[in-house]
Amino acid sequence: MEKREDTRFYLVRGDVLPDAMKRTLEAKELIDRGQATSVWEAVQRVDLSRSAFYKYRDTVFPFHRVVKEKIVTLFFQLEDRSGTLSTLLTEVATFHCNVLTINQTIPLQGRANVTLSLNITGLTVEIDEMIAELRRLEFVDKVEVLGSGA
Repeated sequence: MEKREDTRFYLVRGDVLPDAMKRTLEAKELIDRGQATSVWEAVQRVDLSRSAFYKYRDTVFPFHRVVKEKIVTLFFQLEDRSGTLSTLLTEVATFHCNVLTINQTIPLQGRANVTLSLNITGLTVEIDEMIAELRRLEFVDKVEVLGSGA
């Protein structure tokens, strides 16, 4: 019987990835950004064996590298205060994202849920950096990626 290679893909939170995969991602980033001139230098800097790097380099990718459609839907839980949605949209605009849809629930118990679908073609940073910045807004309780697609 012929062995079939498993080519299914999964979206996995970074905190559950094995250490070797995380370090492989770090080494790849060092190389991509020109902060390491060789695989040897990159793996030394992140304390990873070359064999582990070569084992995982073609199988583990940051989320922003695999989003091909350039449309991302984000879920937010916001404090119910005057101007929060406006401030959130202004912040999203600073990253050069185009808002495609906005859905907001009626605030209950001082919180409102907002879902934004964004065209991220013009995104000026990595998507995970943008999400981290949005999480830092004082009125944002939660940010989650609901999906990506056309």
